[in-house]
Amino acid sequence: MCGISGCYGTRDEITVNRMLDALTRRGPDDRGLHVHGNAVFGHTRLSIVDVKKGHQPILAKGGRAGIICNGEIYNFKKIKRSIQARCQFTTNSDTEVILQLYLLKGPECVTELDGMFAFAIFDDDRIMLARDPIGIKPLYYGFYQETMYFSSELGAMSIAGVDEVYEFPAGYYFTPDSGFVKYYSVPPVQNQDLVDIEKASRLIRKTFRRAVRKRLLSDREIHVGSFCSGGLDSSLVAAIAAEEIPNLHTFAVGMKDADGNESDDLPASRIAARHIGSTHHELIFSEEDYYQALPAVIKKLESYDPSLVRCAVPCYFTCKLAAEYVTVVLTGEGADELFSGYHYMKHLPEDEVNAEDRRLIGNLHNINLQRADRMGMHFSLELRVPFLDLEMIDLAMKIPNELKIREYNDAGEKIEKWILRQAFAGTGYLPDEILWRYKVQYTQGAGCESLGEKMAQAEMSDAEWEKLKAENPMAVLETREAAYYFKIFRQFHPQDSVLKSIGIWRGFNFAEEREHVTGTIGGKLEHDYQELAGKGKG
Repeated sequence: MCGISGCYGTRDEITVNRMLDALTRRGPDDRGLHVHGNAVFGHTRLSIVDVKKGHQPILAKGGRAGIICNGEIYNFKKIKRSIQARCQFTTNSDTEVILQLYLLKGPECVTELDGMFAFAIFDDDRIMLARDPIGIKPLYYGFYQETMYFSSELGAMSIAGVDEVYEFPAGYYFTPDSGFVKYYSVPPVQNQDLVDIEKASRLIRKTFRRAVRKRLLSDREIHVGSFCSGGLDSSLVAAIAAEEIPNLHTFAVGMKDADGNESDDLPASRIAARHIGSTHHELIFSEEDYYQALPAVIKKLESYDPSLVRCAVPCYFTCKLAAEYVTVVLTGEGADELFSGYHYMKHLPEDEVNAEDRRLIGNLHNINLQRADRMGMHFSLELRVPFLDLEMIDLAMKIPNELKIREYNDAGEKIEKWILRQAFAGTGYLPDEILWRYKVQYTQGAGCESLGEKMAQAEMSDAEWEKLKAENPMAVLETREAAYYFKIFRQFHPQDSVLKSIGIWRGFNFAEEREHVTGTIGGKLEHDYQELAGKGKG
């Protein structure tokens, strides 16, 4: 996992080097810079795959073509075998496979990649940028005069002096000639494709096992662990990973109250870990630890949204713990979006549930995935999300609403993610008390659900809140908690260019983007940003 920064339009090596300085935690093991024509490509590297031969930028055509990439391509060996006779590889890196595939097939090569990625390619005087289908890995861009700047993080973009920063849309690629081209959409809902419970369960087991295993790779030198909070999602991921990795490291965090009672996740995680035979680690944090971590969390998260900040704090502590033992960790992100895991969905009209799932999947890049990426990279830790495998997403859109939320006891109570639980019932992967555990939010399970609000009430007066709202009319400060986080956020991100960033200022997401958007370097992109921003979910 890595950080990338670059520019196209002028040879601005000084700025790109300064942008790389801001990405050190994303790539503490190596750094590279390459200038070609009017493009500068920079890269910081966290060595995971091909440690000795993965220096980037990776070049081809005698230095006239090259690539920088943040991500992992899970099917790179398969692709490499299919094109090896026509290419001259110089490394064993999955990133070089992208470059060679591009040189053979052009920008549409992105449709063959299975993984999480944000990358930039130069080829003589041409350039291409792309982001993975769901937006697991981040990418931002902006313009200064005739130059396009891009980077993995907003903090790095602020160094470039651009007027505004935009989130590069998930599932798109960009070239100056074609503009933004959408190559992936979340599949449409097909409610009646998998009405048979046995068939649906069998396909879920088969597809999910494959999704977890492909993210383990085959290099035994890679230290892989798994979050294991004791909830269904992370515990299921850990259980499947434990089949492949002896003594899998698992991680959970939580708090104790004034009477010494532990938060819900701690005892539940021990039950799950004991059942799967993992080497389990815990971190118990205090209220004071929470408050001390909050500024660092908001700075790295690059957001002041209360729901995102609240969940980011326990994620911060879990990543801090995991980074002591592993360089890669699996998480359960995405299960709630695929299988209707949120409590409010139980109150939706049944025929709207899958449509809501589809909407949420399209929004993940600005919410849970942003949190996971930022907190992991703060500790130079790569997080992988098997539930968001494209085969899993496709499968989930074919499972009818009534199999996702369903009555499960004599009292007629409904439970979320019913078909996911049912698929693994009786398999031995998890004990029933974990498999059918009632869903609790991340913050609730960790015991810190109300701490941010408590701090905001103590630290911010009504007068200061109203003053912040008046001075920052574009900011979404509907609660005192949001205003308190915004105050901290502004300490680290004062530039208006950053605050106008898509997904940070107005909450806009590209899930509602048009099918195809064109534009030119240095000219006015044919995005109607004002109209699109008005559609955002603030």
